[in-house]
Amino acid sequence: MPASSRSAREAKRRIQQMEAKRELRRDQEKRRKRDNLVAAGAGTAAVVLAVVLQLTAFAGNPTEDEFAAAEAGLTSPSASATPSAQATNGPNIPAADTAAGKTFTGELVLNGSPLGVELDGTSAPQAAAVFKSLSDEGYYSGKTCHRLTTGDAFGVMQCGSPTGDGKGDPNYTWGPLENTPADNTYPAGTIAVARTGNNAYGNGTQFFIVYKDTTIPADSAGGYTVVGKVTSGLDVVSTIAAAGITPVTSDTDGAPVQPVTIDSFSLK
Repeated sequence: MPASSRSAREAKRRIQQMEAKRELRRDQEKRRKRDNLVAAGAGTAAVVLAVVLQLTAFAGNPTEDEFAAAEAGLTSPSASATPSAQATNGPNIPAADTAAGKTFTGELVLNGSPLGVELDGTSAPQAAAVFKSLSDEGYYSGKTCHRLTTGDAFGVMQCGSPTGDGKGDPNYTWGPLENTPADNTYPAGTIAVARTGNNAYGNGTQFFIVYKDTTIPADSAGGYTVVGKVTSGLDVVSTIAAAGITPVTSDTDGAPVQPVTIDSFSLK
């Protein structure tokens, strides 16, 4: 066999080997990028789950379907809902002008321990009117605080569900939103109104007490109405939080280990 033919074949073989190595490197790079994308997707799903659970914290406990959707990396069904177009309140909702311009002070007693409270009828007249009316009726006596969050920057306790499990009364809903924080920040001591997601007229009887500075992202309807503040005794809630939770949806969101009952809620 002529030397020139052998050299040509050897050169061709080396070229084929080089091409094979390059193709292998290309495949490895594709797999690396794909693996990175999968990892990023898993991280994104975890973030979506955390945000969905956070957003449902004041819309009652999430349903099994909502939680399953969140775990699958999907948005909550309620998060994609169209905001309510309702523009009036029912006849059982007190008029905003009964509280407009007024400041109500009083006491919220939890497990025998009092918290001083103040409601702002200037910044949130409709909300103040509702809570003054409910407190005057004795609605809150015997109700519970069913939900507690204990995140590093997400510390609230939610109270006032008629059924004690976060469900609201469909016959007692009202709006609009009032005095919502522009920066989505709720300082420690804030008393705000719980509502259904994406519904500016989805407020009801429930409220939440912020016991540490907390950020709650607004949904399509906006933020949460700040109706007032705790003026004394916030350590009562902090002590309840320190006892921990019975996890329902995450390590930082569940029912208080120490059951919490509202003994009374009085305003004047």
